[in-house]
Amino acid sequence: MEPILASQASLRAFQCDTGIKMLSDSPNLKSVPSNFTFINESAAASSDSIPIVDFYALTSGDPDQRSKAIHHLGKACEEWGFFNILYIYIYIYIYIYICRDVVVEYTERTRKLYRKLVEAVSETLELETHYVNEVLKLDSSFQIFVTNLYPPCPQPDQAIGIPEHTDPGLFVFLIHNGVAGLQIEHNGEWFNADSPHNSILVNVADHLEIFSNGRCKSVKHRAVVNNETERISIVMANGPSMDAVVGPAAPLVAKDGAAFYSSMKYEDYMESLVTKSRYGKSLLEQMKIHGN
Repeated sequence: MEPILASQASLRAFQCDTGIKMLSDSPNLKSVPSNFTFINESAAASSDSIPIVDFYALTSGDPDQRSKAIHHLGKACEEWGFFNILYIYIYIYIYIYICRDVVVEYTERTRKLYRKLVEAVSETLELETHYVNEVLKLDSSFQIFVTNLYPPCPQPDQAIGIPEHTDPGLFVFLIHNGVAGLQIEHNGEWFNADSPHNSILVNVADHLEIFSNGRCKSVKHRAVVNNETERISIVMANGPSMDAVVGPAAPLVAKDGAAFYSSMKYEDYMESLVTKSRYGKSLLEQMKIHGN
């Protein structure tokens, strides 16, 4: 599958971001214009508790080593919804002009990593790999490639990079230029999501929470800005097929005695994101069946 590079929504976002970039480059910019003001409390605690998953152990031929890594992955998905994965050779640096061939290569490499993670988390859920592949139609899985530029901001407390949100899909990968800025919510508290060198920050996305019937957690996160250094992040969102109808896995519903989320075609979910805020609830919250 070829990467999704643009849509009408992303074009509008690009036009807006271009205006922000021009604004940030202005030599006379001393404050955030009122139409861009976003009052926020960006304070967050530092944490070295965000789990680190060793990809080599996860794919090891040693059953004991692999079993421990899979258990660690399962705990990370259930307790944090975020983890760092050590995978040194997957880095492909993309500079000012995005080369189509490089993007295609990057999507192919991350797709392999993504499938390995789905396979491993399926084991923690005691689901057969072929069942997961068939239900989610992973042979035609949908990927979205996004790059984000956060220029220095003269008043970081008056602006936000990206407001708090969760992501659609199963797993989302993020690498950046070494400048911190991502924060995640854990047990009602915000933490700075610092990534070790040569690692990929991975977060559980909405559809893994739905498919696992709530065992894996898609947690809120946000991007904040600073007044000194430009931040660049590269994000690869990995989902099921656009044709897949995603709901709680039937074997897990049988164990739990009920489905805790409704089902929806992935394509419809993606389209609904443009109007996801309804009565203050995210689309993921709307999918929850609160009567159970």
